[in-house]
Amino acid sequence: MSYETPAYQRVAADLRRQILDGTLPPGARVPSRAEISARYEVSETVALSALRLLVAEGLAEGRSGSGTYVREQPILSRLVRHPRREREGSPWAASMAGRGQAGTWSSSSGTAEAPADIAARLQVRAGARCMRTRYVFHADGVPVMVSYSYEPLAITDGQPILMPEDGPLAGRGVVERMAAIGIEVTDAEEDITARPALAEEATLLGEPAGTIVLVIRRTYCDSSGRPVETADILVPVSRFSLVYRLPIEPT
Repeated sequence: MSYETPAYQRVAADLRRQILDGTLPPGARVPSRAEISARYEVSETVALSALRLLVAEGLAEGRSGSGTYVREQPILSRLVRHPRREREGSPWAASMAGRGQAGTWSSSSGTAEAPADIAARLQVRAGARCMRTRYVFHADGVPVMVSYSYEPLAITDGQPILMPEDGPLAGRGVVERMAAIGIEVTDAEEDITARPALAEEATLLGEPAGTIVLVIRRTYCDSSGRPVETADILVPVSRFSLVYRLPIEPT
């Protein structure tokens, strides 16, 4: 059975080619619905669908009362992650220092019930009490990343590391904080997906509502395989790419 590509996709493909090869440079006006309809001999409904596809792909943007224009494509900054290694002190500050930038963050912590997905990752019952911390990470004062971290109170309650950003180990990474109470973190798992940012997340990142973010679902486990912390780490795809550096174990 043969499959014919829908007309709007064929039109979008040709306009996409013109954008990518520079025929339509950043800032250039994309042909209007009427112009597309006449040029490609399609209906204005098909033309509108083609324009909407280019906007959804991030190649074009609509301007009210003016038309559709080619978007300036930003140069992605690299965020390097070392999921199996953590230095003493703040991993974020150390990572940014390696790029010649000041790595800072703000946070707020409080007890919360674990939602079902978080509970599954922590291997606790849904509604189990956790310490929830929201972080906003900055590079030279610009918001780069948002993280929502959960630690089971069954592990940290009554311990000096209960509040991640208060006490003797304030601002230290999970591995170092857990080691202070005799828990050796030996493994980290990261599951990466993408979705539109929720309203609060977009505001914290300084991005438009609905912007697409990478979601890194990270979980730290101790030597027995017990999860001790899990977090959703959000990075806007329009500004950053993730780079992983993993140690190669000798054979």
